[in-house]
Order: sequence, then structure tokens, then C-alpha cells
Amino acid sequence: MKVLHVIVGLNVGGAELMLKRLIESHNQLLRYEHSVISLTDLGVIGPKLISQGISVRCLGMKGLLGLPRAFFRLFREMRRFHPDIVQTWMYHADLLGGLAARFAGIQNVIWGVRTTDLEKGGKSTTRLIRKLCAYLSHSVPMRIVCAAEASRKVHVAVGYNAQRMLVIPNGFDLSRLSVTAEQRWVLRASLSLTDEHLVIGSLGRFNPVKDQANFISATAMLAERNPALRFLMVGRGLTSDNEALTELLNGTGYADRYILLGERSDAAICLSAMDIFCLHSRTEGFPNVLGEAMAIGVPSVVTDVGDAALLLGGNGVVVPAQNAQALSLGLKQMIELSPEERRSLAMSAKKRIVEEFTMKQSSEKFLNLYEELIM
Repeated sequence: MKVLHVIVGLNVGGAELMLKRLIESHNQLLRYEHSVISLTDLGVIGPKLISQGISVRCLGMKGLLGLPRAFFRLFREMRRFHPDIVQTWMYHADLLGGLAARFAGIQNVIWGVRTTDLEKGGKSTTRLIRKLCAYLSHSVPMRIVCAAEASRKVHVAVGYNAQRMLVIPNGFDLSRLSVTAEQRWVLRASLSLTDEHLVIGSLGRFNPVKDQANFISATAMLAERNPALRFLMVGRGLTSDNEALTELLNGTGYADRYILLGERSDAAICLSAMDIFCLHSRTEGFPNVLGEAMAIGVPSVVTDVGDAALLLGGNGVVVPAQNAQALSLGLKQMIELSPEERRSLAMSAKKRIVEEFTMKQSSEKFLNLYEELIM
């Protein structure tokens, strides 16, 4: 069975990583042949897929003016490859990939929907494409896979075909989220962090929807009365040469307490170096990074966005989004727990990931969907 994936790009992100994990989970299944078309370029993940023998083609699309050319190239590729299933990831790929597949005579189209808050973080062109997708959702895709229940609800509300939608949460590869005590200690030592320090951490690219300003405001409220606190920030753009970020940090009066690591390839070790993980976004779908923190065993404080509260399942602290005072109080609540109480919360959260959100479970749901369409 040939499955062709169409995605906007292959840089590091939730959809891109899930695509990579899904393909890898099927690598040993001879019945399935996966290939990928990136509308733009190879990004970071493309070469990794190629190294595993996966066919990855790039269309080099640049902006809206490149849409017609990308569409016709997609159409030609689909006519040539003639996949059994075309699976698309996110709005632009849903629109172009879905229409190209239908014009190429391919009926088995699976769309992928991931966003939750339709008013935040989206450009006007993205909103227009989403409206087109809502209209076409009644005829183009056979199934629409949402990464989160919250995402399903809001898209049904704006006109997506509810009968074609189902939720398949992201799955986590636990073998890649195993970190030793020594790895944690080595990273902390390299950052001059001792056992006396309590590290509150954040992981995610610098972007308004991730709301680092909220995290910085909330933690600054805690800094004065807690000299042992340190704040670890990991992700693309979280570096000292980011002027907007530096201005926010200098405004706290405690800039020296914030450790900026930028984008890292050892995200799991970075998470393990934290004593408390904080998800401070103003919008999410299904927050991968929270699931990773839970799988590693880090107690978490999260904003109530997307499926964050559902994923956490009561094993942590949930506060309103875009409310620095509430986030500060939530972090204070976690800080005031004993180490044993925090450890107990973390272990309950880890158990929830192991029992309900592994990559194996997610992979099997996609396999069942493929088989259902082909029958």
C-alpha cells in the first residue's frame, strides 16, 4: 500500500515530528510504502527521512504566487506515483494536496487538522485557506484527522464536516524519551546549576502564540522571594541576540536568572534538567512538548489551551492562558509542594502517557484508518 504524505515544510514542529514518527513506526511493515512531498524544502527533518530510505521530494514553493505551480507539480507527481492514500498535514497542504489528489483520480484523501484557536497566530491568507477547506471538507477528504479533541470541536463550529472527522492524538516514542540521571546532572553542571537550584523550564520556539512574555512576567513575580529559582528557556530564537527577548528579560530586574539555550537537538535531556516544566502558550492543539515532559517525569504547570488539560489528566496544575498572575500562582503552588509530592505527580503523569499516548497506539490507529479506506 502506497501512502503519500504532503506537508508544507519539514522543519521542526509538531506536525513534522509526528509525520516522521508515524513513518518510522511503519518502517518494518513491508505492506506499506511511505513517501513525502514537501511544498517548500527539505528543512531539518527531510534529510533524516531520506537517510532511512524514504522518498522525499521538494517543490520549492515560495509564497502565494507559488501556489499554482506547486499544485500542478503535485498533480503530476500523484499521476506518476499513483498512491493508494494521500495524507496531508495542515491547511495549505490539505487544500493543495487534497485537490491535486482528486484531480489525479485518487479518492482516499486524509486531511490533517492541528490548530485549536482560530483567531490567534493565523495570517489572513491562512484564514482564507481555512474557509476554503471548511467548504471543501464535505467533498474532498474521506477522513479528517484532528490531533486534539479541542481542534475537532472548533473546526466543526466553523463548518468542517463533522461526520468525516476523528481524533488521533500524537503518540510518544518512549525509547527516545529515556534520560539518565547522569545526563541530567552533566547538563545542569554545564549550566552552573546545583542541587540548591530549583529550575523552572520552558521549551518552544520564540513566537507570540507560545507567549514567552507571559512566562517571563510570571516567573519575575517569583524571583525576588525565591533566590534559588532559575529559569531555563529552550527553543528556536531563545538566545541572547534576540533583542525583543532580551528587552523582556532586562525588564524583570533578574535577567541573570534566565538561562537561554536556543534550539537544541537534545530536547529530552533539556527537559530532564528542569524541576518544573511550564507550558505557557496562548494557543495549542495537542501540545507535544507537554507529553514529552510528562513521559520524562517532570511535574508540569500549564495554561488551559487546546488539549493540555486533557493530556495532563489532573496530574499537574492548570491555569488560564494569557494571565501572568494566574501562571505565577500556579507555579508557586507547584514550588510549595515537597519534592516527594512533585515526584508523585510526575510519576502519575508519566503513567498516563505510557498507558494512553504511546506512538505504538497512535500508529495502530492510523493503520486501522488506512485499512478502512482501502477495503
